[in-house]
Amino acid sequence: MAKKTIPVYLFVGFLESGKTKFIQETMEDPQFDSGDKTLLLVCEEGEEEYDPDAFGFGGVTVKYLTDRSQLNRATLEQMEKESGCGRVVLEYNGVWTLQELGEAMPPRWLVYQCIATADGTTIKTYAGDNAMRSLLLDKISRSELLVINRAEAVDNQEDHQMIHKLVRMASRRCDIAYEYAGGQVAYDDIPDPLPFDIDAPVIEIPDDCYGIWYMDWMDDPAKYDGKTVRFLAQVCHSDKVGKDAFVPGRFAMTCCADDIQFIGFPCRMEGARKLRQRDWIKVTARCNVKFHPVYQGQLEDSKGPVLTALEVVPAPAPAEDVVPVS
Repeated sequence: MAKKTIPVYLFVGFLESGKTKFIQETMEDPQFDSGDKTLLLVCEEGEEEYDPDAFGFGGVTVKYLTDRSQLNRATLEQMEKESGCGRVVLEYNGVWTLQELGEAMPPRWLVYQCIATADGTTIKTYAGDNAMRSLLLDKISRSELLVINRAEAVDNQEDHQMIHKLVRMASRRCDIAYEYAGGQVAYDDIPDPLPFDIDAPVIEIPDDCYGIWYMDWMDDPAKYDGKTVRFLAQVCHSDKVGKDAFVPGRFAMTCCADDIQFIGFPCRMEGARKLRQRDWIKVTARCNVKFHPVYQGQLEDSKGPVLTALEVVPAPAPAEDVVPVS
């Protein structure tokens, strides 16, 4: 019999961004009690400490993992066994990447919710530093919500626009909340119109908007299910997508010239191997959300965006090889 999935509630952000306070308040809420034993796994030690006596329920085991070398499957499975947990609340280290966590998590651990925190007095400094910005975007990319603490420091339209644009570089589904000293909370309401017509019979993706479309479909798979799209891409062959399939995609820059990666979706096409690696093509394809091995361990039920090619024709290279994701 397959073992039960263990939900992981993931809290991410830099040191002193308010993660511990947020988690402490969450654990004090009796409504957060699922009836399962809880492993509270802390991956960095800040100035604030947890007060287990104030938690709103029992059955909580607090463990610390502050050495990067301990972030591995064997260590996490041992902590799971020792705690007897049915769920995990994880305060993640701000300078460790989410890819490292994904590679270390036991197979039955699944991230159910991810919340990011940031400090209003430092977020602009981090946004202006390439290395820190990359780490910040890494955390936002998987988050449903970014909470800006000490929001008085960024309480103006210019800073709100900057933060909104920063978040949209990583995700179009991440909400933004500004929390002020008195406990008041205000939510970002800046609109995000898409630069293409999602209701058209064939959705034409402008050459420089591929990254926006990619992020939007990843963030909201059901939105495109059954629709037809047309876009410019490069051919990428990968053994991971199986026979009669390839990955049409683009190189994208998430925050700086040092952070460029190829992004694309698996695409079913008879005779796909006849396409030449790195050739430019114009793809017309049907969008669906299906099970695919490339999504195993990444998405719930291993279901994600999958294309079925309707037409693939040669195309000239664009003026810019690399596309932004915002």
